[in-house]
Amino acid sequence: MASEKTQASQGALATAEVALEVRHLGFRFAGPAVLDDLSFTLRAGEFAVLLGPNGAGKTTLFSLVTNLYAHRQGTIRIGGFDVRRQSVQAHARIGVVFQQPTLDMGLSVGQNLLYHGALHGLGPRRTRELAERQLARLGMQGEWRTRVRQLSGGQRRRVEIARGLLHDPRLLLLDEPTTGLDIAARRELVEHVHALCREQGVAVLWATHLIDEAKPQDRVLVLHRGRLRADGGVAEVIARTGSASLGEAFERLTEGEAQ
Repeated sequence: MASEKTQASQGALATAEVALEVRHLGFRFAGPAVLDDLSFTLRAGEFAVLLGPNGAGKTTLFSLVTNLYAHRQGTIRIGGFDVRRQSVQAHARIGVVFQQPTLDMGLSVGQNLLYHGALHGLGPRRTRELAERQLARLGMQGEWRTRVRQLSGGQRRRVEIARGLLHDPRLLLLDEPTTGLDIAARRELVEHVHALCREQGVAVLWATHLIDEAKPQDRVLVLHRGRLRADGGVAEVIARTGSASLGEAFERLTEGEAQ
């Protein structure tokens, strides 16, 4: 029965709209390539874990998708729009939670969200309506007037996710989002974001070096030294590498450099 559900889920994803398309992506600073001929596609409602050791190129990939770095080879499309040639349309469809917290600690939750809404051309009334809806989904209702510095680390991450989803993007990027969180907060955040995929059809690319953040039903992309070493379901990656666990598979694929 579980196998039938998995097959049905995979079939639905195969026909879902493409949220992110990366083709033959390459990037270097001055020395060796940071990313080398990277290609993959992410569809609506899909939760993909971008798994790689520190320094594998995960943050560089996110910087290219968000157009923070522009000089590259290959193409990146978000919702069918080219990031370089159609940047306004492309980035209207993306939300981002960076590794380093970016909320203004001295402002309230509401003030942070109102500022972000204004950047996307949303009026105060519409922003508050959308923001309160997202906060409620993340269990943060009633925190509108709370100063960010008064929140726990996990609560701040939820506010950042609410901010990233405020303009209804179809793709959500999270770069090491559990950095600094305790085990309970990490687990809770992973569950919340999985629920976003199920309930809102958001495509998620979750970058991490922590093996236990990948759930059995997730798709895993293993990135090492700028190259995609594996792309498939957790069980598929384990089987392909002849391993007993995802941790062992990751260690083999990254030549013992698992963190």
